[in-house]
Amino acid sequence: MKVILTKDVKGKGKKDQVLDVPDGYARNYLFPQKLAVEAGAQALNELKNRTESARYRQAEELKAAQESAGKLKDLRLVIHSQGSGDGRLYGAVTSKDVAAELERLTGIAVDRRKLEMETIKNHGTYHATLRLHPEVSVGFTVEVEA
Repeated sequence: MKVILTKDVKGKGKKDQVLDVPDGYARNYLFPQKLAVEAGAQALNELKNRTESARYRQAEELKAAQESAGKLKDLRLVIHSQGSGDGRLYGAVTSKDVAAELERLTGIAVDRRKLEMETIKNHGTYHATLRLHPEVSVGFTVEVEA
């Protein structure tokens, strides 16, 4: 019997995968546990529409990430922070501070967890990387001034 998995089934397959399984296994385990539905014409058509819509959504997200990367490509971010006379800061410049400044300057909402940078404890110039999408990363310069 052909079935479409509605959830991941250990040892059988992943969600939205079409499988050929024994009738008893499908009727006695997969269907009662709501792990699969029978692969009829309507169910296969719905699966096709879902996969096409997911593929389109992923392509749009990639396109938006590439556009944002183009805006951030050669960005030089200047953050003003108080520090001592020898160049050390009283606090630290964190990814939260950098994300807030990026959003203020560019208008692009940035999640601080997607920023890859070292903790900044001194005045100077540093490099940071922003992961906008699994396939798109962009580097920029962070300059900390007194």
